[in-house]
Amino acid sequence: MRTKTGIVTSTKMDKTIVVTVDSYKTHPKYKKRYKDSSKFYAHDEANSCILGQTVTIEETIPLSKMKRWKVTTEA
Repeated sequence: MRTKTGIVTSTKMDKTIVVTVDSYKTHPKYKKRYKDSSKFYAHDEANSCILGQTVTIEETIPLSKMKRWKVTTEA
């Protein structure tokens, strides 16, 4: 299973959180590194995550239209 670590950016939905994962990429021509952000919707069964918390999510079967991840570790 794939896992990603990111920061919780939204907890407004019931049993769902939005996790922003930052990664660094290198521009092919100019060789400069830049930050690339991706948002993932993750399932939080206990509604225990808080805004700004660092969490680890893992891939799972589709739970809804946009949720394909679930929270595994809360740091």
